[in-house]
Amino acid sequence: MVKKPETKDVENNEVGTTGHEWDGIQEYNNPMPAWWVWTFYATIIWGIAYMIAYPAWPLIKGATPGLLGWSTRGDVAAEIQKFTDMNADLEAELASADLTQLEIGSDLHNYAIQSGRATFATFCSQCHGSGAAGSTGYPNLLDDDWLWGGDIETIQETVTYGIRSPHDDTRLGDMPSWGDVLEDDELAQVIAYTMTLSDEPADATLVEAGALVFEDNCSGCHGETGAGDRDLGAPNLTDAIWLFGGDKAAITESIVMGRKGEMPNWNAKLTAAQIAAVTAYVHTRGGGE
Repeated sequence: MVKKPETKDVENNEVGTTGHEWDGIQEYNNPMPAWWVWTFYATIIWGIAYMIAYPAWPLIKGATPGLLGWSTRGDVAAEIQKFTDMNADLEAELASADLTQLEIGSDLHNYAIQSGRATFATFCSQCHGSGAAGSTGYPNLLDDDWLWGGDIETIQETVTYGIRSPHDDTRLGDMPSWGDVLEDDELAQVIAYTMTLSDEPADATLVEAGALVFEDNCSGCHGETGAGDRDLGAPNLTDAIWLFGGDKAAITESIVMGRKGEMPNWNAKLTAAQIAAVTAYVHTRGGGE
């Protein structure tokens, strides 16, 4: 049988209990304080008003916009637009600027470097690294070894049209796969000879014959001495800088399998001002000519 709560003894001003008991302990049936009750009601009213005024209920696409039409995305967009408007004159000037004539220390040059740093971090660092030092297959932009040239105009052209990109004006220069062209002994010979170009140890019995294989098949792009050709994007094989590695295994893979790395044409995604800015930034990284 359920025990009914004891009622309040009005005459003796005593408060009844809830009728529950735990190990001999009973709970008074005190009413909630009026201030607490009204505060609770106020929070309910506030919550309903908030859901009406601000975005609240998730939908299939987005959420209810609220009567005020406010959003954090809108605030961010407004903040971005504020700075875009502030820099509009510099952006327009940079988009049409002759980068070879940028005066170091000028407002335009400083803006280009800072804007270029941000653009590089957003779009270029994924391949070339946050510090532009590159990695295997992705060129180091800090040294003076350039496949296509390191003056500021050439860098701008490379950034604009890319390497083996879909753009009609892209730079083209494939390293073909020689594994299906040369015999096994010819491959071993030219690999040995290529290694000696950068003073890597190789089988001396193969080097002399490898020089002839190189002359017949490789010198058209890399030059008779192996110093490369920037017009073709053919790397210099006589230094210690290697895009895909300079040990025997890496050189063998490059010759047998070929290399066809790509760089997108950034004029499809970046504005002319952004391309100019990132060009100026890359040119100052240490390897610009």
